[in-house]
Amino acid sequence: MSTRRRRKPAHHSSPERWLVSYADFITLLFAFFVVMYSAAQVDKRKVGQLATAIQVAFQQLGAFPTTGNPATLNPTEPGLFSNPPPAGAIPASQGNGDLVSLRKDLEQALAQEISRGEVAVRGGPEGLVISLRELGFFDSGSATLKATSQPAFSRMAELLAKNQYNVRIEGHTDNVPIHNSQFSSNWELSTARATELLLLLIEKYGLPPESLSVAGYGEYHPVAGNGTEVGRAANRRVDVVILRKAPPAGTTSQTQTAAPKLPGLSGHSSKVTR
Repeated sequence: MSTRRRRKPAHHSSPERWLVSYADFITLLFAFFVVMYSAAQVDKRKVGQLATAIQVAFQQLGAFPTTGNPATLNPTEPGLFSNPPPAGAIPASQGNGDLVSLRKDLEQALAQEISRGEVAVRGGPEGLVISLRELGFFDSGSATLKATSQPAFSRMAELLAKNQYNVRIEGHTDNVPIHNSQFSSNWELSTARATELLLLLIEKYGLPPESLSVAGYGEYHPVAGNGTEVGRAANRRVDVVILRKAPPAGTTSQTQTAAPKLPGLSGHSSKVTR
C-alpha cells in the first residue's frame, strides 16, 4: 500500500512587505519630531519670571542700574544681559569724584549686609543710592529701626558725616495694602520709616539738617515687580540718596546732563529742617 506525500505549499514573500517597515519608520520619525517640537516651545511667562528674578538679584548687588520696572522688561531684548556699563559711574568732570570713593568705602563697610541681601549700593540718575531693605532694618509694618541693624546703620552714618553731602531719604513699600494701629496706608509707613532714619542722622550722628530731606513714595516707585515675593521684598526699602554736587559756576562739560526730576505725587514728599 503506497502512501502519497503531501507537498507543503510554497511560501511566497510579498514584494510589498517593505511598506510595513517603512510605515513603522515614518511613525517613529513623526513621533520624534513631535517631541522635539514640544520641547522647543518654552513657556514665555516662565522666561519673563526668570528674567525678573535675575534682574532683581543683579540690582540688589548693584550690577544693573534700576531704570524701569524689571517686570516690564522684554527678556529677549538685545543687550539686556550683555555687558551693561558700570552702574553708578560718576564723571569726575562733574566734581563728584568723592562719590566714587564713598561708594567703595560703603561697599567695604557694609560687605556683610550686602552679601546677605539686606543692603544694596548702586548708582542712580541723581547720585549714589544706598538701599536699606526691610529684611534687615525694619519689622513688617513697623517704622522703628531694628536694634540688630544699628551697627550697620552707624557705619553708614559715620561715612556720611565725614563730608557734607546733600542727602534725600526715601521710603518705599510693596503694593500690599497696610492697615494697622499705627498706619492706615503705605504712604504713611514709607514716610515714617524715612523720617525715622532722618532724625537719627540729625540727632545721633550730627548731620546738618539743612542738607537733609525726606520723602515717602509708598508703592509707586518699585525697583522690581510685585508679582513675586522676591520682587515685593526688594521694593520694601528705604533709599538713602547721596545727591551729586552741582559743577562749579562758569564750568561746562560735554558729558554734563540735567538730572531728571524724580517722579512723585506732590504733597507726599517733604523736606524736614530745623
